[in-house]
Amino acid sequence: MVSNHRRRSSYLLGIILLVGALWSPQSRVLAAQTLPRPAGLEPDISFWRKIFGEVSTDEALVHDNRYLGVVYEKLDLSDLQTDGARQREMDAAKARYSRILTRLAAGDRSGLGRDERRVLALWAGRPGSSSLRGAAERVRVQQGLSDRFLQGLVRSGRWEEHIRDSLRQAGVPEMLAALPHVESSYNPEARSFVGAAGLWQFTAGTGRRFMRIDSAVDERRDPFVSSEAAARLLKANYGELNSWPLAITGYNHGTGGMRRAKRALGTDDIETIVRNYSGPTFGFASRNFYVSFLAAEEVERNAEDYFGPVQRDAPEQLTTIEVPAYLSARTLEQSLGVPQETLQAYNPSLLAAIWMGKKYVPRGYSLRLPETVSRAQAETRLADVSGSERRSAQLAEPGSKTHRVRSGETLSGIAARYGTSPSRLASLNGLSKRNLIRVGQNLKLPGGAVASADPAPRKKSGSKTYVVRQGDNLASIAKRTGVSQGRLLAINSLDNPNRIFPGQRLRLAATEGG
Repeated sequence: MVSNHRRRSSYLLGIILLVGALWSPQSRVLAAQTLPRPAGLEPDISFWRKIFGEVSTDEALVHDNRYLGVVYEKLDLSDLQTDGARQREMDAAKARYSRILTRLAAGDRSGLGRDERRVLALWAGRPGSSSLRGAAERVRVQQGLSDRFLQGLVRSGRWEEHIRDSLRQAGVPEMLAALPHVESSYNPEARSFVGAAGLWQFTAGTGRRFMRIDSAVDERRDPFVSSEAAARLLKANYGELNSWPLAITGYNHGTGGMRRAKRALGTDDIETIVRNYSGPTFGFASRNFYVSFLAAEEVERNAEDYFGPVQRDAPEQLTTIEVPAYLSARTLEQSLGVPQETLQAYNPSLLAAIWMGKKYVPRGYSLRLPETVSRAQAETRLADVSGSERRSAQLAEPGSKTHRVRSGETLSGIAARYGTSPSRLASLNGLSKRNLIRVGQNLKLPGGAVASADPAPRKKSGSKTYVVRQGDNLASIAKRTGVSQGRLLAINSLDNPNRIFPGQRLRLAATEGG
C-alpha cells in the first residue's frame, strides 16, 4: 500500500511536470495555434467557407458586402464561355437587386413580387432592415473558388512541409500555412493587377525588405524563399501589433493601417474593427482578409468533407548548390548536364533576362536542381568551369552609365539618386557587401538610369529623402515634408499607402526622367 506522503509527492511531481510541459517552448507554439474566432463573425466565415469549398468558378453569389450572411441569389455562369459575358451577367444581377432594394426602401410594399418578398424577408430583424437604401448601395457579386481551391490543395503538398517549418521557426502559428489559399490559390505564378507576385503575393516594395528583387532575380516567385520571407513578415507584424488577427489583416492592409484602426476605435478587437472601422483604404479585401483566412484554414483542414479524398503532390525533393561565380544559363546547362527547361522550372526566381542571355546567374545564388544530381557531383562540375566562362560582375544593361563614388556617399544614397535599389547596384557591380564601396570607384548603373539633383545638405527643409520612423504613416510624412500622399506614392512606386516600414528611405522628389 502506498503511503499518503508518497501519494502527495507523486501528485505534486505530476503537477510540476504538467506545468513544465505547459510552459515549454513547444507548448507555447502549440497554444498559439488557436486564433480568435468571434461568434459575431461566423456569418462572414460561413460565406467564405462556401466560396472556397462549395461554389465553383462557374457560379457566383450575389450578396451584401457588409453583412455576408445576406445572400440574394446563386448565379449559374456555366453556359457563359467568356469572361466578358460572365461579367455582364454578374453586373446585371447586381443592378437587379439594387433596384429591388431601392423600391423596398421607398416604403411601397403593395404588389410585391416573389423576389421582392424574398429580399425583404432576408432583412427582417437584421441590422440595416430600416435602411434598405443603404443595402441597395452594398450589393456585390463574388465568384466561387472551390475548383481553384482544390487545385491549390493538390499543389500545396510540394511546399507545405517547408512552409510549416518556416512558420514554426519564426514563432508564427502553423495555421497560417493556409494563407496562400487566400492570396494565390497556392499558385507560385500568380500575379495581381498591382504587381504582387508569387504564393504569398508580395509587392516589390514589401518583398525587398526580406528578399532579393532586381533585374535578374525575383525571389517572390520562389515558393521556398518567399515562404521564409512571409513567416518573418508575419512575425514582424505581430511584433508591432501584438495581436494575430491584426497581424494577419496587416498582411493585406499594412501595419500602419491597423495601428490607425486601433487608434480610431480604441480597441484591437477584430470583430469591432471589421464591423465598424471605415478607414479610406480599408476596403472589402482588407475587411474580409481575416475571416476569409479562417474559412480557408477550415476548408483545408476538413478537405475531404468538401472534395472527397484529395491526393496532394509529393514534397519537392531538391539538390541545392551555391553558384561560385557569375555564370550564364548556357554554361550551367552544359556543365551540369541539366536542360535549360529543367533549370528554369526548378528556379522560378531567375528572370527571363537570364534565360535570354542578357544577365548572368548571380554569384552566391542558391541554384536548385533535381535530386538525381548530387550536390558533390554538381559542385565538382562547376569547379571545373573554365576561367573564361566565369565573370566577376553582372552584365550591364543596355545604355547603362557609371557613377564615380565621392566622399561621404553610400550605396543606398547612390541607389536612391538614380532611382534603383542597393541590391541591384550590388549585383550589377559584383559587390559581396553593400557597404564596401570606396571613393573614386566607378559603379555601373542600370540602363536608362538618370541622376536626380545632388542631395542637399541634410536638413529638414532641403532633404530629398525621408527615412521612415516608428509610428510614421504616409499622411504624417506628407504633412511633415510638404509632399502630398499621391506624390509620395508616385515618386516611390508604392502600390499600397499602408505598406511602409521603419528605416525605409522615401524619395521626396522625382528623378529628372521620372
